[in-house]
Amino acid sequence: MEAIGISLKEALKSAQCEDRLTVGVYESAKIMNDDQDSVSFCVLATDVECECDIALQIHFTLIQSYCFDNDISIVRVNDMQRLAEIVGDKTGQLEDAHCCLITNSADGSWEDPALEKLHLFCEESRSVNDWVPEITLPKR
Repeated sequence: MEAIGISLKEALKSAQCEDRLTVGVYESAKIMNDDQDSVSFCVLATDVECECDIALQIHFTLIQSYCFDNDISIVRVNDMQRLAEIVGDKTGQLEDAHCCLITNSADGSWEDPALEKLHLFCEESRSVNDWVPEITLPKR
């Protein structure tokens, strides 16, 4: 199971380098609203504090529904701080790393093997009715 966490980290880093990563619930919702066909993959991050945040849970429900309706692969990670370290700036600080979107490359190429592994993982999870599988991100 650790390999899929490494694939997620690689896909996020690759998307970030290629400017195909959107971080933040509101920023992600804007992309989904403005250019839904560009969205390839969605990561939702939870931690103990956010389980009490009703507004955030409503956003998560809406994002999940949107992803299901538009055949967008979606996973959940349980360590928002670690996700923020991966997708954040040098300090690893991000105000809102609860949602990350990976968009398709402008030229439409699907050359990211890590992202392909993640799509396959999600497909396999859905086949056993695990609609939003949880992935553990690797430590540094």
